[in-house]
Amino acid sequence: MDVIEIKGLRVVGHHGVFDFEKADGQTFVIDATLDVDLSAASRSDDLDDTVNYGVLAETLADAVASTRFDLIERLAGHLLDLIMADPRVAGAQVRIAKPDAPVAADLDEVAVCLRRRRA
Repeated sequence: MDVIEIKGLRVVGHHGVFDFEKADGQTFVIDATLDVDLSAASRSDDLDDTVNYGVLAETLADAVASTRFDLIERLAGHLLDLIMADPRVAGAQVRIAKPDAPVAADLDEVAVCLRRRRA
């Protein structure tokens, strides 16, 4: 299976358990990996034969900015649902990182990673 990757999509969203996260918002960094058969697009050079990653990136960014969830696990599930709505996608993985997560430890980020495969 071939792969399309979107890496480092930065979006301000209002997700989190704490009230200040919901009110103030914070940056979320999204990585998405799609398992897609790209053989037709590699021969045709036609955008209609592939998943338009520009449109997908905008869809994911809009979803992060316009929804409100307590858990990034739920946000990741929502983004996977949007990706898997395209029947050409055989499987996908979404990683959501919070570089400014409100934890007392010294760390670069916290993240969750969810993966789905079409049955």
